[in-house]
Amino acid sequence: MEVILLENIDKLGNRGQVVKVADGYGRNFLLPKKMAVAATTQNKKWVDQQRVRFLKIEAKEKADAADLSTLLEGVSVTMIRKAGDKGNLFGSVTSMDVAEKLLAQGYHIDRRKITLATPIKVVGEYNVPVKLHRDVITTIKVHVEPDEESKAKIQAAAEAHARDSARSAAAPKEAPPAETPEAAEPTAEAQEDKY
Repeated sequence: MEVILLENIDKLGNRGQVVKVADGYGRNFLLPKKMAVAATTQNKKWVDQQRVRFLKIEAKEKADAADLSTLLEGVSVTMIRKAGDKGNLFGSVTSMDVAEKLLAQGYHIDRRKITLATPIKVVGEYNVPVKLHRDVITTIKVHVEPDEESKAKIQAAAEAHARDSARSAAAPKEAPPAETPEAAEPTAEAQEDKY
């Protein structure tokens, strides 16, 4: 089925573009949500008339995304999570978690625009890209920190590792025993003499 897109849809096309989609996707998703219209000759004429309006909408969206990008520069969010003694999280930090923290700071960002390749599963600091528009991408800092109980476990594990390292470094190393000529293995000639 051919449809004319009324919105920009990632991995499908841009507003005003005629694209071919599966019948079910078009009839059950795009058309009811008014994200597209059927590609009839009448609708094609209507889209040609609306092309200038679409370009204005596109320019406004890009400008808004650029403004939001400048506001998001330097923004960071901190996540407190339960973690194991090596810093691995029990669970993970997802784009939805980041979106909720940004909303708490007053930035309404759709979680689908926060492009985490994989959920964060280790304590640390991460630069997370946010795709505000197809031409505007910014990054925010996400700090993942352990909760108080986990922090104590991590510190205890680090101190134990440091003690073990200090002990092994302080212990005298034994030299390998020196080989005596009698203990040396007989050469091939000596073994032949035996027989």
